Amino acid sequence: MQTIVVAYDETAPARRALTRAAELAKAFDANVVVTSVAPLLHSSPRAITQVDPTDSPADHDAELAGARAYLEEQGIAPELVPAVGDPASAIVRLAEERAADLIVVGTREPGLIDRILRHSVSQDVARHARRDVLIVHPEH
Repeated sequence: MQTIVVAYDETAPARRALTRAAELAKAFDANVVVTSVAPLLHSSPRAITQVDPTDSPADHDAELAGARAYLEEQGIAPELVPAVGDPASAIVRLAEERAADLIVVGTREPGLIDRILRHSVSQDVARHARRDVLIVHPEH
């Protein structure tokens, strides 16, 4: 294993994914590529911006800085890749571009309503990736 791509956004599931990616990187002496994706709004063509002002690229840059600090404490020098767009698509595209051996994503355990109304980035990544995907679940 040479390259691990991990998705990070400072949520508890993402912190678990980052921790697991660090463990694997140390075990396999692998490179770690961390991405944080600012989603686009689905709005009218007349909108001033398609970037969500409550979840801006600047916020994701700060999240990546936090990931860098954690990984450097672990003795890992990560590559940081901010992105904008559909999170699952951006993660899968980055893994293809970097010829990643593994994609690591966290997941939360959504309730029934969340499963019906919202999509899951981790499920979308697993469904569309042509790379191995590790979905890190919460401890019970």
